[in-house]
Amino acid sequence: MRVIVIGGTGFVGSKIVNELADRGHLIKTIVRNADKIENKSIEFVEKDVLNDAITNDLTGADVVVSAYNAGWTNPDLYNDFLKGSRVIEQAVVNAGVKRYIVVGGAGSLFDKEGNQLVDSADFPENIKPGAVAARDYLNELKQNQALDWTFFSPAIEMHPGTSGIRKGTYRTGLDHPVVDENGRSVLSVEDVAVAIADEVEHPKHIKQRFTAAY
Repeated sequence: MRVIVIGGTGFVGSKIVNELADRGHLIKTIVRNADKIENKSIEFVEKDVLNDAITNDLTGADVVVSAYNAGWTNPDLYNDFLKGSRVIEQAVVNAGVKRYIVVGGAGSLFDKEGNQLVDSADFPENIKPGAVAARDYLNELKQNQALDWTFFSPAIEMHPGTSGIRKGTYRTGLDHPVVDENGRSVLSVEDVAVAIADEVEHPKHIKQRFTAAY
């Protein structure tokens, strides 16, 4: 399949690129800084989605995967995340690509009481603007009838400390965290990439959000 990954040098995006390439798919990635590309054999385009048109770069793709992140230290993270996400979504529509997968955050998942995690008192303040933006964007994406979209929320514990492990197995859920016998929701970034690649190859969550954990 011809898959275009937006944000292919990021913490999550780079692993998605590697997983899809290892499976033999034709990959192109759109990145802000090509110097950060790990796999130099991957086709790439160096553009900033906030300032550069990308519609033509998406034309001909079977699937577009967005791992877009406006930068956790960005002082205008909330607005830039929403702006960038909207630009990408519209470019996918304009390019005539039907299948669109977005990697969002865990903050929009619901706890047992029906409250979204991002609204809890102990949610980390340093990532809250990005988590709120991802939650708000999911609500916007749900209104899109033109695309066969999927929104992926990682496990609650999906951070650098969980990396380096690829089990190739996971369990899925929809709007609530998937937890293990200890009540933890954990998935390595490598297995996030496995979950995304599996969804690319075998779509199971059209016009749905899903999550995954061990």
